[in-house]
Amino acid sequence: MQETKPISHLVAGAILGALLVVYSIVLYFLDQMQNQTLGYLSYVILIGGLIFFIHQYAKSKDNQVTFGNLFSYGFKATAIVILIMLVFVIGFNMAFPEFKDQILQTMREKMEEDGKTTDDQIETAVNMFSRNYILFAAIGTVIGMAILGAIGSLIGAAVTKKKPVNPMDQMSI
Repeated sequence: MQETKPISHLVAGAILGALLVVYSIVLYFLDQMQNQTLGYLSYVILIGGLIFFIHQYAKSKDNQVTFGNLFSYGFKATAIVILIMLVFVIGFNMAFPEFKDQILQTMREKMEEDGKTTDDQIETAVNMFSRNYILFAAIGTVIGMAILGAIGSLIGAAVTKKKPVNPMDQMSI
């Protein structure tokens, strides 16, 4: 059997991060950043990509891997995606400051539609969010991507075929 070289978690994470960055930029220029349905597609890209790369990693190892090996591979790839997305979010918000204004306007409109908050409460919330926008965006990116990466890694590790090697079978006496 021909052994193939496994795709590094660094490469897998870089590919997934690049796909998510390109997808986000396309959404922005198509003025669809506030479209939640299209936003969910980024979740599919991350989780589906992790499942694919975990499967390819196991295949390159002739499926002689454990659940822990596969989950670890997927979550290390997720860490790379998080770093890429964190740099992207900060850079994107610096390059396009009007995006922050769009987010704040949408936030204000949703709070007004809800009708559960007074105008003063809305103003206070929007001002607080505005002052700490980059911090909230960065924390949201890290936590969101970590949760999605954990889900994708768990699914990928669970559905991938495994043939773990028993160390006792390899002992030569």
